[in-house]
Amino acid sequence: MGSGSRSDHASRHTASEATRLLCAGAYLDDDFRDTVVDELLVHEERVVAPSLGIDASRVLAHALRARRLEAGWTLLLIALWLLHFLLAKGFFVIFLMSCGLLLLATWARGGASGPFRADYPGSDGIPPARRRLAAVLRVFGVLLLIAYVFSALELVLTDDPEPSALEESTSLSGLTAGAGAGAAWAALLIPTAMAAAVALHREHVARVLSADLDPRTFAAPAEDPAERSGSARFRRVRELIRREQHAPVILYHDQHPFLGAGTAHATWTLAVELRPREGRTAVPLDNRVILERIRPLVENLRTPSARTPARNGARTATVPRQSFEVRDRLRGLELDECVFVKATGLRSRSLAPHGEAHFERERAEAVEEGGEVRRHFLRIRVGAWQEEVVTTVFVRVHTQGGMLMVEFAPHVLRPIRPDFRAIDRLTDSHRRGGLPGKVLWAVARTPTAAGRVLIHGFRMIAFLVRTYTGAYAAAIPDGPWKSVRELGSDEGASLFQEMDVSRYLKSVEDRVANGVRQALDEAGWETGEFEQKIINVSGGGIFIESAQDSAITVGDNNTVSNTRGNGGGGGHGDG
Repeated sequence: MGSGSRSDHASRHTASEATRLLCAGAYLDDDFRDTVVDELLVHEERVVAPSLGIDASRVLAHALRARRLEAGWTLLLIALWLLHFLLAKGFFVIFLMSCGLLLLATWARGGASGPFRADYPGSDGIPPARRRLAAVLRVFGVLLLIAYVFSALELVLTDDPEPSALEESTSLSGLTAGAGAGAAWAALLIPTAMAAAVALHREHVARVLSADLDPRTFAAPAEDPAERSGSARFRRVRELIRREQHAPVILYHDQHPFLGAGTAHATWTLAVELRPREGRTAVPLDNRVILERIRPLVENLRTPSARTPARNGARTATVPRQSFEVRDRLRGLELDECVFVKATGLRSRSLAPHGEAHFERERAEAVEEGGEVRRHFLRIRVGAWQEEVVTTVFVRVHTQGGMLMVEFAPHVLRPIRPDFRAIDRLTDSHRRGGLPGKVLWAVARTPTAAGRVLIHGFRMIAFLVRTYTGAYAAAIPDGPWKSVRELGSDEGASLFQEMDVSRYLKSVEDRVANGVRQALDEAGWETGEFEQKIINVSGGGIFIESAQDSAITVGDNNTVSNTRGNGGGGGHGDG
């Protein structure tokens, strides 16, 4: 795969559906957004993990834009908090207590903390204990807020500094003692201004989600406002990410070398002794010969199968030829070679060996070695469900000391989180909602949002301190710690998606095994042992070389014993 095709590969995933949903997640979930910014921008010394089916630089651009939107909203609410503290006197403490209780209730309830809360099957799977705790906290917080409002209204209407019956019943008289009508007006108007700020922030985010992240608009990255804005540091990091995320030389961290590819799925290794076939002179095999035999067989999976035409010949003659092709996601299968190199020994991240010439040199040196730190793989990738389910198979073949070793390492990226996938439904519901509903939402959301803004303020300060005092840009380069794509992945997949993954893996596995068998056969080596082992190992079983002096049983809840000890021969099992 040449450099031109790699740039096409990158541009194709820049506007993929998975990229769009992850960009939306930056506005919907503060924790996801902050983790993306921390991994890709703050820790500039870390090489980005391979971005299979997405463009991590574009996700970072929207994460930074979401942070800027939140920063403006946070500063406004902090200013209103300061006014409330200065003008509302004792009412400030009551409001702070009610906001704290409602914020704790939201934390106990769980879920993302952005301006929208998605509902989807399984989203209400909260443990009963946490649900009850959230309900209790919410009741106390709402009662305290009601007492706060009635106390302020009574003081405004009567201008009587004496405590009311409600204040005495709720033990708030000591907090509001000495407060006049001015403090009561501030206690009512400032939270109203907070509610307006919360509503405006939600409207702004909804406009970004429905306009800039609309599928048709998102397909033009050059018109994306998030791409056109940003600091010089962001632009520098963006170029590094674009250079690294789809490069064939993968710099990895030794604790998680396949980071970015998803969850390991039925990984297996097979070792077979090379024995010449009777009547043939075996030709020495090297790894390159075997890989070149595997490649065309796997590539043939892209070829669509012919479908049997209808029985009615008159109707068949008018149907275009392409309608007789059975289309499958395997037609978009991608196959290339990659070299894993440990991210140590570099003095600068910009000096990482990602260029075409570097890759050719690394591949030439790594393909015939069984190294521990540097490893060469044939990488087979199938991006299905609009790049939301990505199946990647890493195949490594090695010959050493008369042995053939085959490593088969499938990995699966699960679908994007369901709350991110709900973006279009959320924005459509918000757009169709009337003004009364939006006002009620803002009023109900204000105490929680006002309480959370104080946490956001501390997070902003911590972000600035880490960014400008950490000196990460000058630090020794390190491998990736987290993958943007994996951060935005769901824990499971639908049955249809699991069935598709199983089909892709079995198809690729069969072609890889066929390629190795053909290479052995053409070179004059015995293939019987390989065929026997591949059937057992690839199917999840265990190949037993010999059963001598052993006791074997099959099934569950069995008892097995060896009656002959060290003398050889038999055993029995009861199932």
